[in-house]
Amino acid sequence: MVDIARSPDVVKKKKIKRAVMATSSLVVIILITIGVSRLKPAAPSVDRAAVWVDTVKRGPMLRLVRGSGTLVPEDIRWINTDTQGRVERILLRPGAQVTPDTVILVLSNPELEQSVMDAQLAHASALASFTNRKTELERALLEQQSQLASVETQYNNSKLNLEAQEELLKEGLVSLLNVKQIRSGTADLQNRVAIAQQQLEMTKNGITSQLAPQQAEVDQRKAQYDLRLRQLDDLKVKARMTGVLSQVPVEEGQQVGPGTNLARVADPTRLKAEVRIAETQTKDIRIGQIAEVDTRNGIIPGRVIRIDPASTGGTVGVDISLEGDLPPGARPDLSVDGTITLEKLPDVIKVGRPAFGQENSTVMLFKLDGTGEAHRVQVRLGRTSVNEIEILEGLQPGDQVILSDMSAQDAYDRIRLN
Repeated sequence: MVDIARSPDVVKKKKIKRAVMATSSLVVIILITIGVSRLKPAAPSVDRAAVWVDTVKRGPMLRLVRGSGTLVPEDIRWINTDTQGRVERILLRPGAQVTPDTVILVLSNPELEQSVMDAQLAHASALASFTNRKTELERALLEQQSQLASVETQYNNSKLNLEAQEELLKEGLVSLLNVKQIRSGTADLQNRVAIAQQQLEMTKNGITSQLAPQQAEVDQRKAQYDLRLRQLDDLKVKARMTGVLSQVPVEEGQQVGPGTNLARVADPTRLKAEVRIAETQTKDIRIGQIAEVDTRNGIIPGRVIRIDPASTGGTVGVDISLEGDLPPGARPDLSVDGTITLEKLPDVIKVGRPAFGQENSTVMLFKLDGTGEAHRVQVRLGRTSVNEIEILEGLQPGDQVILSDMSAQDAYDRIRLN
């Protein structure tokens, strides 16, 4: 074969063509690289049925707080004892209907029974001493009354004799000396009568004071005897009120001391609700606020009557009085839910409470954009209720947001709902 020589122009054109093609390829690669780098990462997909979506609304909102608790009687009485003893018999168990004179249990105390007998004998002895002393004083009083009567009789006879002698003196039948003697004797008897009357009066007035020590001894012994009798009667432990026996925290054979609680009686017709509210939600609770108590068999209106000044385990106790009729089945220790109305906001932007979002805080929520995607937005929250929360910034009425826990998507600013 014979080689044909290529012209220089052809070679040059081929080189230019190769250079243009290489440059074009490089430009395309660069443009593709830049385009890919600017693409947003694919949004993760979330099942729409697995999230809670709510629509922002505008209108009134009731601020409510809720807590759980139990129904408790307003009138509760613990029955205790003033003496020590042994639980001999328990006659009634919790749940029994009782009246003030119903005997719940019986105690025994042999020492108390002996002390009752001793107190009875001491009282009888003191009473006998008082009676003897009173008899002595009354006898002395009778003797003085007898002496006074005798002196008064002598005085009256002497006075009559004096009158007769003075008549005889006028006629000259007796001597003046004899009359003077009779006058002197009559005056003496008159003085003796006055003295005897004073002595009798002093004796009468002194009887009470002389009997006072013996009377005090009798009263003291009587009080001790009555106390022992009352303590002996208290060994029969009674309910002391009408109601239902709710607790008997002792057992037969148990030794109990003074002040030991033996039984608890409650009036089941007067109940209140004791609920526990989260401490963070109690700052706006006030006495007198309207409330509702749900017994699972009816809702009873009520009002807040007491707020515990201290918190326990992050909750605060709140007492709610019941102002409506009790539904069937309402009884002490029944579990209930209490809802308290804090205030009514007439016109606010609101939405359901998100999984994470406290009162007066700022949170990030996913807002739906209408294309099947949701973008993360910053939302400032205001006042809260049980199921709703006020929106201060970041959302408008009609916006749809996801309120479920989206912490698994914290790394993404947008998600796609399937």
